[in-house]
Amino acid sequence: MRKWVVDTGLGFARACVVFAVSMLVPAVWAAAVGIWQWWGGTAWSWIAPFVWAAIGTALLARPVCRMFRALVLRWSQVEIPDGYRPLPAVTELSTGYWWNGYSYSRSARDARRELRLRTWFRDPAGWRDLRFVLVAPVTVGLVAAVPLAGIAVAVLINVPVGVIITVVASPFVWRVAEPMIVRLLRPLSVRVKELETQRADTTVAQASEIRRIERDLHDGAQARLVALGMSLATAERLLQTNPDQAVELLREARAGAAASLTELRDLVKGISPPLLTERGLVDAVRALALDSPLETLVDASLPRLDPPIESALYFAIAELLANVGKHAQATQARISLTRQAAAIVIEVADDGRGGVVEAGGLSGLRRRIAVFDGRLDITSPPGGPTVARIVLPAP
Repeated sequence: MRKWVVDTGLGFARACVVFAVSMLVPAVWAAAVGIWQWWGGTAWSWIAPFVWAAIGTALLARPVCRMFRALVLRWSQVEIPDGYRPLPAVTELSTGYWWNGYSYSRSARDARRELRLRTWFRDPAGWRDLRFVLVAPVTVGLVAAVPLAGIAVAVLINVPVGVIITVVASPFVWRVAEPMIVRLLRPLSVRVKELETQRADTTVAQASEIRRIERDLHDGAQARLVALGMSLATAERLLQTNPDQAVELLREARAGAAASLTELRDLVKGISPPLLTERGLVDAVRALALDSPLETLVDASLPRLDPPIESALYFAIAELLANVGKHAQATQARISLTRQAAAIVIEVADDGRGGVVEAGGLSGLRRRIAVFDGRLDITSPPGGPTVARIVLPAP
């Protein structure tokens, strides 16, 4: 109950902050309309307020975007690079003038000022910021305004309905706004680099998986099948001269065939669990929990997803659960699979010792989740508990 109250209050405060920042530019235009009306609202009196509002929008674009980047970094630990072009250096010439790459100026200050204006005008990041502050009020702002709209409904129309709207929406609206901010503000070059990295990771993972399958087949099932063939050939030769020994060899061959079949089934299960394919992620995770040496509780309310997403989430949960069993010294684990607003949320929690240090396995898991535009957040204070949270955009 206490956690729910804290989440609601914190969510409401964050929604108010997001709404306020996203409405800075509309406030400038509202002020311009007010000035126009104050001047009399004639046919030509709108020009000056419009020009000043346009200038104010251009000047506010970068500070507003910086505020949004800072909020996302503070609340979600997601860093959004600004992608701004660095300013080149200005050069002092022997004549006393300064060259900025475009023109000469009498002072370094004038040269840098002109260079800053030219760079800002030519910088794609500046135009991206301008586009963002124009669309943020009707995207991010409208989402963040839902709890405030609930208060308005409570004051003007119906108190219970308004309170319900505010209480239900507050913990989630800022979480919905965060991926929208990331998608609109993230530079395209960063996204291209992420896709290149993900492609490289996927290629390496596929090659490693192929080598693992080949090694398991060569060292396991293939060796047993070769031995099985030799046993059958020997039994065939001994069938007339020593029937008892031939029967014993046939028993060993049958045991070897059963062991080979078990190894092949385990190998196929490691590639794609049949239960995951036939019945979906929820039932596959429940079966995974039954096989765990820990007492594992599963709380699931998730519909069927696309097979690639289900496969990625299944193996991510399996890896997290295996890490709990190996390192956490826990007695109980809990797996939660839910859909919250526009996101799929997976949580794997344990009552272990905490203090998780991100190593190669978790880094690789984070990269594999990023292929689906998801993220992995781990909260693990010393002494526990540890909570691993996977968030993916809902398809």
